[in-house]
Amino acid sequence: MVNALLDNISPSLVEYWDATLNNWFFIGALIFLALEFVRYAMRGRISWNLVGDTITNYITLAMFVGVNFLLLGGLYVFAVYGAYSFALFEIETNLATILICIVIADLLYYWEHRCMHRFNFAWATHSVHHSSPHFNISVAYRFGPMDGLWPMFGTVIMVLLGFNPIVVAFAEIFVQLYQTALHTETIKKFPRPIELILNTPSHHRVHHGSNPEYLDTNYGGIFIIWDRIFGTFAEEKAPVVYGLVKPINSNNPLIAFFHGIYRVGKNVITARGWRNKAGYFFGPPEFEPASIPVELSAKSKN
Repeated sequence: MVNALLDNISPSLVEYWDATLNNWFFIGALIFLALEFVRYAMRGRISWNLVGDTITNYITLAMFVGVNFLLLGGLYVFAVYGAYSFALFEIETNLATILICIVIADLLYYWEHRCMHRFNFAWATHSVHHSSPHFNISVAYRFGPMDGLWPMFGTVIMVLLGFNPIVVAFAEIFVQLYQTALHTETIKKFPRPIELILNTPSHHRVHHGSNPEYLDTNYGGIFIIWDRIFGTFAEEKAPVVYGLVKPINSNNPLIAFFHGIYRVGKNVITARGWRNKAGYFFGPPEFEPASIPVELSAKSKN
């Protein structure tokens, strides 16, 4: 058993696993989506809004892939392999190091994900993923324009530690695919030991809730223990209201894809004073501009 964990594995084999897992998972997700729609039909929940929202999810995916291929692909390769040339250690590729890399990738994902919710410049793109008022596996493929940028920082950290970039890519894909599978209402709750340690559909439904008690909770990827450790865990109790606190109320793919960037850009441009402009860009989504003292407001009119 120990030998099997420590036997060297060719990075090219890991790359093959990466591509195969990703491709077959996408096909499986489409089949699962069809089953979810059967469930919607049986419960009388099929609507044009649901159909339009699902189509929008995959259109934003295509737009995300296009943007990342054109703008971020070269930057990603340059940053990752450039960092790998300065790696602190030379970590071998085997089952043990792949598993360790997955755990580290999941911890870094927690903090990346948390930052994307707490800084407006990152929430501007990540809010696209949260803008759907529905919750099914197609929502997992709803991406914003720059969603591929922020995970790059975690990737660089892992390759600097000495993990092969292909292993890091596999670990990150594994975390992402696990997250994708959580986007469903079909599964209610697993036995308590699983719910205590692993992220589940129940925990992730909470993460997508706009209910006040659910905001900014359950950021974990594979493991929910990060949220329990860092104080961001919430259990699913009240029915989840999906979507944003301020809904976009549109299935137009362009509105869905760019609404966050438009909102932040408009707020920064129109805000009065550099402190408010900085708040709209670096502050949290709930940032409110500082009120202007009455005496200053009166002077400005004279």
